[in-house]
Amino acid sequence: MIAGGASVHLIDSISKHPGINYICAQHEQAGAMAADAYARITKNLGAAISTSGPGATNMLTGVCCAYYDSVPVIYITGQVATFRLKRNTGVRQLGFQETDVVDIFKPITKYAVRLEDPQMIRYELEKACYIARTDRPGPVLIDIPDDLQRQTINASDLVRYEPEKVESVRPDIDEQIRECINLIRNAKRPVIILGWGIRLSGAEADAKAFVEKLGVPFTPTWAMLDLLPYEHPFFVGTFGSHGTRYGNFTVQNADLIISIGARLDTREAGSPLTTFSREAKKIIIDIDKSELKKFETLGLKANILINADAKHFFNCFNNHYLNKMKLNIKEWLNTINSWKDRYPICCKEYYNEKDANPYVFMKTLSNELSEEDIIVVDTGCALAWLMQSFEPKINQRIIHDFNNTAMGYALPGSIGVSIAMHNKRVICVTGDGSLQMNIQELATLIRHELPIKIFLINNHGYNMIQQTQDQWFESRYEASTVESGLAFPDFIKVAKAYGFKTNSISRNYDMKKKIREAMSYQGPFFCNVNISQKCRVIPQVIFGRPIEDGEPFLERKEFFKNMIVKPHQSSLKES
Repeated sequence: MIAGGASVHLIDSISKHPGINYICAQHEQAGAMAADAYARITKNLGAAISTSGPGATNMLTGVCCAYYDSVPVIYITGQVATFRLKRNTGVRQLGFQETDVVDIFKPITKYAVRLEDPQMIRYELEKACYIARTDRPGPVLIDIPDDLQRQTINASDLVRYEPEKVESVRPDIDEQIRECINLIRNAKRPVIILGWGIRLSGAEADAKAFVEKLGVPFTPTWAMLDLLPYEHPFFVGTFGSHGTRYGNFTVQNADLIISIGARLDTREAGSPLTTFSREAKKIIIDIDKSELKKFETLGLKANILINADAKHFFNCFNNHYLNKMKLNIKEWLNTINSWKDRYPICCKEYYNEKDANPYVFMKTLSNELSEEDIIVVDTGCALAWLMQSFEPKINQRIIHDFNNTAMGYALPGSIGVSIAMHNKRVICVTGDGSLQMNIQELATLIRHELPIKIFLINNHGYNMIQQTQDQWFESRYEASTVESGLAFPDFIKVAKAYGFKTNSISRNYDMKKKIREAMSYQGPFFCNVNISQKCRVIPQVIFGRPIEDGEPFLERKEFFKNMIVKPHQSSLKES
């Protein structure tokens, strides 16, 4: 929370409650993001409070993070007194810092309401919490006018919210599952895509059983990279426009795609969508009917669309059919492993470089972390490098706002996670541009002495934007470099001013030593990782192109040289 004139009565009342603690963020956006990350890691409600007007609108980006990733968070905003509301007067503003918060937040929340009667506060809180958690989860908002906050109420007399009694009837998908079985049994090159909906429905163990019993390779979406460890025999790797080559070769050459809880956006499926896994039959399971309908609109032909959450699908499939099925796809698995050997993300040449290489750093970091560590990562190159080369261990979690993917998420997200996990060690991987968006939260971290290890990927500019400018603007780096207008501080001096223990990494040879120094330190630590401005994400598919333009898969052991995604203007050598 952040205190403001229209929220002080809420905050004062909360401070008197023996079972609630509050954390003071430095910016409402960061508070909203911290609450989002808290909810992701606990699978419980996150909560954030702001004042009216600018305090409320500052939260918007954080609310979007929760909405697009289906995260249950309750946001509470203070509002001007009811007798100062503009209502239908036609004026833009009547009360001081009055803003029509409800209408602004409606498109990015599951439920948004302004309280009109103090006797309805329990009803609205219970309704909001119920809606946030049910069906496809998401954020909710309650706007509470100042004069209603001041009211004294008898809690036992308040109206309660009683959800409409609807029989919990899961859709009958048995017939569709029988159709799935026929496709699965006839498949020679099947691939399972595991999406965020699996974690939202609490179906992690079911997904693991599904993969292992079938013996089918799986590719995780970025949000599910941490579901199963890298060493799992059926783990392929990430796919999509910023995925691995072998992940894309696997998806694009499959003859059957089973997508569970993944919305298959353009970053995953490429553009145009009709080119995605062009020879494969497709089974898509999603709780949201609109997500399923979009495929027909966008031209992706699917053979079976199942409207159910992942848990229900697995319950129906695993309980009745899974033990009866085991595929013999040894040749397909061997082909995938051959691709992984031939096209490694972090190749030997990278280790031979003198300066710190981002792929070497991400792989070294993943090797040095323990199984219990939680990683919160920011957007841009830092995210892409990590998603391509990080090798997750069992029980690790990787947190990011995967669909909104806002600059500045990782630092407040790390704070929310660390507090949720009772001051557990958290690894924050952020970029120089991203850190600037919420750098003030370094104070929050130090204030609570959280054991967060910050690794700043300092490539001295917006390198993901520069890579786009390489592709479309003949490397004219407008508004993406220091030379073209950006400004960065000496981050080590800034971190020391806040009270951090610090070090810097600039070379590959002492990278492991510096990472271990940061990890072994008991308190907060700030590590500045200097990366050349010339480093790029490799491979990356240019927007508007399909994942690859290779010929359909032929049943032969030959590799598909025409399918390799070539890097574009990079100082890094391709393996």
